[in-house]
Amino acid sequence: MTPELQEQEERLQFDRFDHDDAWELGNRLVGLARERGHAVTVDIRRGDHQLFHYALPGTSPDNDDWIERKIRVVRRFGHSSYLVGQTYRDRGTTFDEQSRLDPARYAAHGGCFPIIVRGTGPVGTVTVSGLPQLDDHRLVVEALGLFLEANEAENPAGS
Repeated sequence: MTPELQEQEERLQFDRFDHDDAWELGNRLVGLARERGHAVTVDIRRGDHQLFHYALPGTSPDNDDWIERKIRVVRRFGHSSYLVGQTYRDRGTTFDEQSRLDPARYAAHGGCFPIIVRGTGPVGTVTVSGLPQLDDHRLVVEALGLFLEANEAENPAGS
């Protein structure tokens, strides 16, 4: 699974990322969650600046805590929170056991993905909390793919 997760980070990159992109991506995520009846919280940041945050009915402040813990993992390691956790699982251990980081502050559980700008690197995060970790991760990846495909269709390379 780790190569698939690495491929996602290579593929799901932006040419640029601004406030309007955060709004559109956030609304896409909220829309997907609503369609499926998911109770999730969605958070999008550029650096430390929170550009989008929405909690669907059925969520709680615990989801905000999970978001903060997942974001810390992505910022520290530069990779999706699920990939970081999977890297430890591939070694036959867990992030909590081996990272030497406080599990009250760091959660290598799926749902937080780096916003990567080509030629720049990670500039922010998009995070979902509320589903089992693989489902959180898959929802973010799906929304990123749909968002980037739609933008590519509107602005084809070379036009």
